[in-house]
Amino acid sequence: MTEAVQSSFLGTGFGWFAATLLLILAIALPLMLAVAMVIYMDRKVWAAIALRRGPNVVGPLGLLQSFADGLKVFLQETIIPSAANRGLFLIAPILTFTVALMAWAVIPFGPTMVLANINVGLLYILAISSLGVYGVIISGWASNSKYPFFSALRAAAQMVSYEVSIGFVLITVVLWAGTFNLSGIIAAQQGHVFGLLNGFGFNILLFPMAVVFLISSMAETARAPFDLTEAESELVAGYQTEYSSMSFALFWLGEYANVLLMCALNAILFWGGWLPPLDIPFLYAVPGILWLFAKMFVFFFIFSWVKATVPRYRYDQLMRLGWKVFLPLSLGWVMFTSGWLLFKRGGF
Repeated sequence: MTEAVQSSFLGTGFGWFAATLLLILAIALPLMLAVAMVIYMDRKVWAAIALRRGPNVVGPLGLLQSFADGLKVFLQETIIPSAANRGLFLIAPILTFTVALMAWAVIPFGPTMVLANINVGLLYILAISSLGVYGVIISGWASNSKYPFFSALRAAAQMVSYEVSIGFVLITVVLWAGTFNLSGIIAAQQGHVFGLLNGFGFNILLFPMAVVFLISSMAETARAPFDLTEAESELVAGYQTEYSSMSFALFWLGEYANVLLMCALNAILFWGGWLPPLDIPFLYAVPGILWLFAKMFVFFFIFSWVKATVPRYRYDQLMRLGWKVFLPLSLGWVMFTSGWLLFKRGGF
């Protein structure tokens, strides 16, 4: 697409800019629509588990409920507390939302469907995801209120704790795949087990890391049962307490965009991404993007299911799981995986 636009009357320089902008919009706009739909799905899953009906009034089957909620917050007044740091207070939700979108630049939706197919895509994801905590910390400090500030401190400790174990989990994936490129990692999973199963998750040596990554991704995105940053029984609404209108909505959009990103990463790193589950020729007739979306749907359902059924952890339990369970487990698994691969490839 970029070459086609550059060869038009726009020229090389402006053509590249226009093509890149179109590709960004092709990802960002459907992502915003997807966020609205997954919020609806989230509420429907919670309702079904609690034997309720969920959204069912606005639009057919309640499908327009998220858009009605978005219109409502758009029309509300943005209230800024008099004691807040006005500049930082407004920058925080923008930063959270922007960082959540930036990570999608390297996500491959198909063999050639990726905005930036860089060799260090996995490192880029790690770098961008670590920036997400700044929006939470800035909002908590700028609100000049004790509950948002407590929430910001919790968020900083929580995200650092689980990023460490996520990093070690990703090392095991990189060792098997031999690349940091996300498309290369997906390609390495084709026929990985018995020449039939596509996905590192089917490998008995990597399945435990797939489970650790799934749980850590819930903690990284502050989803229940790890939503200690927004614990309503303790912190009202956490770092979002003083926010209203679109500034509040930007936090929600950023949060669900991050949840979808983690669902995509679970599918890409361990379950074959755009590849079908089985390496059978006729399954490749289904477009790869549909396989990726189906896997993301399954993981989002798991996220919603856990949120509706598992009680919230205490903060000491959250820290214990991250530092005393996942960190030594993932570090030990890195050494075990390295040793196994050296032995298998004749390195000893």
